[in-house]
Amino acid sequence: MKIVILSRNPSLYSTRSLFRAAESRGHQVEVVDHMQCDLIVQDGFLEVYYLGGKISNVDAIIPRIGNSATSHGSAVIRQFECSGVYTTLGSSALLCARDKLICLQMLAGAEIGVPRTVIPKNYYTMPSMIDRLGSHPFVIKLMKGTHGLGVILSESRKNAEAILETFFKTNQKAMLQEFIEEAKGADIRVFIVDDEIVGVMKRQAAKGEFRSNLHRGGSSSIDILSEEEELVAIRAAKTMGLKVAGVDMLRSSRGPLILEVNASPGLEGIETTTKVDIAGKIINMIERNAKVTVR
Repeated sequence: MKIVILSRNPSLYSTRSLFRAAESRGHQVEVVDHMQCDLIVQDGFLEVYYLGGKISNVDAIIPRIGNSATSHGSAVIRQFECSGVYTTLGSSALLCARDKLICLQMLAGAEIGVPRTVIPKNYYTMPSMIDRLGSHPFVIKLMKGTHGLGVILSESRKNAEAILETFFKTNQKAMLQEFIEEAKGADIRVFIVDDEIVGVMKRQAAKGEFRSNLHRGGSSSIDILSEEEELVAIRAAKTMGLKVAGVDMLRSSRGPLILEVNASPGLEGIETTTKVDIAGKIINMIERNAKVTVR
């Protein structure tokens, strides 16, 4: 089977782990930088060229699309999708999951618990929107932040208004969320492959920090989910249309709350913490579902 990994950097942990897992199972593997792909769309066929050469006879792709490459990355995925190539990440699912507001809307619409969130339209409606959120502190998030960047804990209403005013004046879209104090600076990353939970880790924020991201100095440990948490995590991934997903969850006094559903979750933290060969499970999913091209 010929598998193409769409990745900007072949030396990244996730890319290397997937490459090894596929190669060890006897597959032909190629790493392709999606930002260097040219697309040809014509009646009856769609072609992808990489560094001047046509990519052909592909059985499956594994997209590893970073935040800054979402638009073109999704176009490259769609080019393969429309040609009948199996993909571990659909183009529409990527676009929906990558937009924090769309993700929350879809989850809430499916009656999945999320933190109470408000998105002020402009500076004039901001005070009334903050009132609807409740008491401080508040969490302020940029819509396009990642790895904890653009996430701020505001201890007072005045501080929240000042931060939002700055965002409005610099044309940055932001949202406000309730702060879940009982989570105690921890969240749960649930890794799902093909509707099955394959790894769970608890991420704990460093001392003096409220963001639990490992990129921000947080620590990780293996964790066990309750039956309710398992069901909610799987439903969240299904709602977003994701075959491979990293579901981030908070434990609150009113049950599990989904922070976001990651469409291209990193493998390093979860594999290192759980010692599970998650890359291998992704390759197994491809083997079960992809149709091998007749050559």
